[in-house]
Amino acid sequence: MTEVVPITNDDLDLHVDEEIKKYLDPKAPKSFFLFAGAGSGKTRSLVAALDHLRGTMGKSLRMRGQKVAVITYTKAARDEIIRRTQFDPVIAVSTIHSFAWSLIEGFNHDIREWLRVTLNDDILDLQAKEAKGRAGTKASAERLADIASKQRRLARLDTTKKFVYSPDSDNRGRDSLNHAEVLKLAGDFLQTKPTLRQILRDGYPYILVDESQDTNRHILEALFAFQAVHKDEVVVGLFGDMMQRIYGDGQPGLGENLPTDWATPTKRLNFRCPQRVIELINKVREATDKQAQIPCSTAKEGHVRMFVFPSEGTDKAAAEQAICAHMARLTTDDDWLNEDAVKVLILEHRMAALRMGFDDLLAALYPVTQFRTALLDGSLPVVNFFLNLILPLWDAKDDKFGVARVIRAASPLASVSALKDAEDQFEQLAKAQAGVDALVGLLDGNPAVTFRDVARNVAETGLFTIPDLLKVALAGANIKVTDEDEEEERTDRDKGIEAFLAVPFRQVRAYAKYVGGKARFDTHQGVKGLEFPRVMVIMDDHEARGFLFKYDKLFGGGAEDNQTASTRRLFYVTCSRAERSLALVAYAENPERVKNQLLANGWFKPEEIIFGLPQL
Repeated sequence: MTEVVPITNDDLDLHVDEEIKKYLDPKAPKSFFLFAGAGSGKTRSLVAALDHLRGTMGKSLRMRGQKVAVITYTKAARDEIIRRTQFDPVIAVSTIHSFAWSLIEGFNHDIREWLRVTLNDDILDLQAKEAKGRAGTKASAERLADIASKQRRLARLDTTKKFVYSPDSDNRGRDSLNHAEVLKLAGDFLQTKPTLRQILRDGYPYILVDESQDTNRHILEALFAFQAVHKDEVVVGLFGDMMQRIYGDGQPGLGENLPTDWATPTKRLNFRCPQRVIELINKVREATDKQAQIPCSTAKEGHVRMFVFPSEGTDKAAAEQAICAHMARLTTDDDWLNEDAVKVLILEHRMAALRMGFDDLLAALYPVTQFRTALLDGSLPVVNFFLNLILPLWDAKDDKFGVARVIRAASPLASVSALKDAEDQFEQLAKAQAGVDALVGLLDGNPAVTFRDVARNVAETGLFTIPDLLKVALAGANIKVTDEDEEEERTDRDKGIEAFLAVPFRQVRAYAKYVGGKARFDTHQGVKGLEFPRVMVIMDDHEARGFLFKYDKLFGGGAEDNQTASTRRLFYVTCSRAERSLALVAYAENPERVKNQLLANGWFKPEEIIFGLPQL
């Protein structure tokens, strides 16, 4: 096993920041992709570039009414960069959705015509499938409801004078665009409308993209096309690391086959992890891009241990407690005994769902590719209808002012137009109260009430506007599938929503805690960019049910497929969070096979692999 030796020169990567400053020269602009692995100071380099622009170009940018665009993946990252650039208004930091909307907002005619074409194409496709399918089936009922929904929206286009959108809400209004539409619209418009490209060029001569490996591919493709047309006038800078790619809607192979005029600076130092962890994560990514990191001069040796248990018959809580005790003795760090001081990461979302109690919800929707990213970041409308309306209303049932806030904000029964048109406003408000009473009575009376029960209840009272996808599912709810051919006609989307509606409603509370980052267990997407002194990574193929990731395939070597590549990235991200010590826990169906794989792949020293409970 090759030993990783700390470098004595912590200025090894300073030349990278200096190179980036040269790329930002307005007389010789050069776009670039910065490779920055875990703990390399990617954000520090981004902020250094912004500070350079503020110092050298700030005055001229202000005089020309221009800004530097910074695109982030999360609101937390946005707020951090705004703070670190001292709230300078010349630095326009926004999430990807906010940036996309800033490009297309006000292009109402173009948006209308884009939607007209898209909706017509979708309707024609559904009608063709309906003509080939069988009438009276669940698939037919869902298709017909989907067609009707799209036709209603199509009919409203000419009376929609202004389209609206909020990056932070579910966009339920009749004139609203959804998150996916905004990204697609921005990507298409930027590639096909020279006027929009000129507006972007004139307003933002510098566009820097943080976490570019996870940035939506429609936007990235458009930015590549934009840069190709204006390469002598703008700089597009991408900051990222494909090994830390989390979501599935990013640009595949980003960083490969870049335009020949792009620069590819690389940061090699890791300022976060101890030597032993860096040695491990270098091994993990060896089979992909062979990028290797070097510890900084102050890096400690650190500790890594791999614990392997049978997945059946093991008291996992006791095992994990014993592991913490063992790590405390090994590292002489008693904080391993403090539950709040140990960050527990799990390699797969379904493990978190199972341990927290929203397994059925995740299992229903996660396999639907078009839902996956939104489900994990908490922006999926079919879930958020329940999460952001039903759950808060139920929680406020004993607070009449709290109920009133929810109803005034979202119920069509209490809207300004409904009250204005009502012959008797008190009678209209009584309808809303009756809807509230019916919903609360349903939820209070039966712990097993499903999402479908709730949706039907709301649809009957008209308390809230049901999302179109839920209307489609309810349309086919009472029709049973009688054979495989009928089931084959249905889309994965419709099957996923049907399965979701059969789930107990109360699982939404645990889901809310998970996507809100309030759970003890966290996964790779929740901690990317963060670091913790003590990290425990739990792998359990039995709990994950082979859902999407397989760590035993990763450890076993062999051919790299999509499943193995995904697992490798997750393993890399979770391990690279550790600042001092790292405990890896594998619950395996065949512990002996895992043992042989671990010894064969050379990732761990024999004394670092512990089978069964560590000796006290």
